[in-house]
Amino acid sequence: MTASPPIPPEHTEFEGDYRPAEIGGQSGNLGSTNIRVEPADMAYLVHMADALNTTLDLQTLLNRTSELVRTIIQYRIFAILLLNDRTHDLRMRFQIGHTPEVERTRIPIGKGIIGQVALTRQPILINDVSTAENYVAASPDVRSELALPLIAKNRLIGVMDLESEQLGFFRPEHLRLLTLTASRIAQAIENARLYARVSRQAQTLEVLNEVAIELTSILELDPLFERVGQLLRRLIEYQMFSVMLLDEKGEILITRYAWRFGYAHAPLRRIPVTEGLVGTVVREWRLVNVPDVRKDPRYLPMNEETRSELIAPLFYKGRIIGVLDLEHTRTGFFNEEHERILTTLAAQVAISIENARLYQSVRRQERQLERDMTMAREVQLRLLPPAAPELVNAEMAVHFLPARTIGGDLYDFVDYGPGCTAIVLGDVSGKAAPAALFAALVSGIMRSAALHRHEPAQMLANLNDSLQERKLESQYVTMLFALWNDESRTLQVANSGAVQPIFCRAGESATIRAEGFPLGLFPDVTYEELSVVTQPGDAIIFVSDGILDAENAQGEMYGQDRLVGILCARQDLPAQEIADAILADVTRFQAGHDRFDDETVIVLRVR
Repeated sequence: MTASPPIPPEHTEFEGDYRPAEIGGQSGNLGSTNIRVEPADMAYLVHMADALNTTLDLQTLLNRTSELVRTIIQYRIFAILLLNDRTHDLRMRFQIGHTPEVERTRIPIGKGIIGQVALTRQPILINDVSTAENYVAASPDVRSELALPLIAKNRLIGVMDLESEQLGFFRPEHLRLLTLTASRIAQAIENARLYARVSRQAQTLEVLNEVAIELTSILELDPLFERVGQLLRRLIEYQMFSVMLLDEKGEILITRYAWRFGYAHAPLRRIPVTEGLVGTVVREWRLVNVPDVRKDPRYLPMNEETRSELIAPLFYKGRIIGVLDLEHTRTGFFNEEHERILTTLAAQVAISIENARLYQSVRRQERQLERDMTMAREVQLRLLPPAAPELVNAEMAVHFLPARTIGGDLYDFVDYGPGCTAIVLGDVSGKAAPAALFAALVSGIMRSAALHRHEPAQMLANLNDSLQERKLESQYVTMLFALWNDESRTLQVANSGAVQPIFCRAGESATIRAEGFPLGLFPDVTYEELSVVTQPGDAIIFVSDGILDAENAQGEMYGQDRLVGILCARQDLPAQEIADAILADVTRFQAGHDRFDDETVIVLRVR
C-alpha cells in the first residue's frame, strides 16, 4: 500500500528558527545516547509546554503535537498510537499520511518497529528499513523510520512514529529533540485522557440521575424503551439496540423494542432461552461481552453487520425479566466501562419496566372494574322502583343520586293491600360495591318479609332478626319504614336509626321523632311506632343522611334548617317539584364540591 501525498507544513504558533546543536551518533537503537540540552532546545521546550498545557481535549492536543514535531522535522507520515490496556495492543489514535486501512491496523506488543519500541521502551531510528528484520511494511515506499515510546509516570501509554520515503531522512538531532519532548507529550496525553474519563464519568452520573428521575415517570412500555435507548446512546455509541423480555413461563425471549442504525423497528423475534447469546445471559445470570460474534458458536445471526455484542440481564426481585442487547459493526468495540454502564443502567431499567407493567395491569383491572361497576349500577337501578305509586288522596315522588357509580341507599314502595303503601328508605353502612351488595341483600329480605304485612315496628324487628342470622362484620343498615293509609290519610312510622321524617303544615314544620337501633347490630331489639293523622296540603319528606351532611367547599353542612326552609316554602307545589327543588338546592350548596354520600329524598304530599 502507498502513503498519501505529502502534506505541506501548516502555519502554527511555533514561529522562529530553532537550530538544535548537533551531536554525533549512529543510526539504530539510540536509547543509550547521552542527551545534552542546548539553549535553543530550552526555548523549544518552553514553547512546547505552553502549547500542550493549554488544552485538555485529546484530539486538539494530538493535532498540536503533530504541529510541534513539524517545526523540527518536515515529515510526510506521522502517527501517535496509544496502548489499549484491555487488549494490550497499539491502536492509531492520530495520523497524517497513512491510508484508512493502515489507520485501522492493531499492532501487538513486540511486533514490528513500533511493537519493539513498546516492548523495550527504547526509541529506535532506522535509516534503511530493508535492513531491519522485524520491520512490518505499512507502505512499500517507506525507507526510514523513527519511533519513540510515550511514557508517563513510568507507564507506557503509546508510541510516536514517523516514516519517510527517503533513505537516511532522520538524523540523530531529530531523535534527541523528540526524546526531550516525548515524556512531556506523554504526560499531556495522559492528562487529557484522565480529563476525558472524568468528563465521561460526570456525564454517566448525569445520565443515570436522569434515568432515576425520568424513567420511573414513564408508565407505558414503548415510550419507556425508546427513552432508554436515547439515554443509553449518550453513554455508549452503539449502532444496534434491542430490549427482549421473557414470556410468562420464562422460556422465550421476545423482542419488545429494537433500534438499528438510527431507526426504530420491532421485529417479532422469539428466541428460546436455550439458544443464542441472549439465552446464555438468561441461563447464566450474567453479562456477556463478545468481541467478535463470528468466532462465537453461540451467536444466532440476526444482523449480518454485527461484529461485537454486549448483553446485560434485567434483574428484578431476584429473577430475570429480560435483557438489554447492544451491537456494533466494529470488532472489540465494547469495553469494561461499557459493561459497568450497562449493568448499572439495567438495574434501573428493570424497575421501570416492572413499574410500567404494574401500571398497565392496574389500568386493565380498573377498566374491568369500571365495566363491572357500570353493570352493577344498571342492576341496582333495576332493583329500585322506577317511580312512586299513584294514589287517590296523596302524591309521592322520589329522587336518588348515588355518591359513586353505585350507592348504599335503598328505597322501595311496597303494596300492603287496598289503599295501603309501605314507604321504605334505608342507608347501609359503607360505600360503593360492598354497600350496594348489602343493600340488595336487605332489600330482598325486606321484600320477602313484607308478604306477611306486619306493622312497621314489627317489620323492623323481623328484619333485624333476619340480619342477625346472616350477620356480616361491621355491616348494618338504618331504615325508616312508614305505612301510608290512603283512605284514612294516616301514616304509621317506625325508625331504626334513619333520619327522622319532617312534617310541614301551613308553613310550620315538625319532626316525627321515631327512634331505634340500626338493623343488624344487636339481637332481640324492639322498635317504637308513631302514627300521624294528616290533612290536605300537608307535606312530609323522608331523606337519607347524604342530604343533611352534604358539604360545601368551606366544610359547612347543608343541615336540617335549610331543608325545612325549602320544604315549607314549596309545600303547595306538586311532590315531584318539591323533590327536584330540594336536590337542586343541595347541588347549589355544594357548588361543585365532591358528593361523598348517596342522596335520596322521598316526598309525600296530601291532596
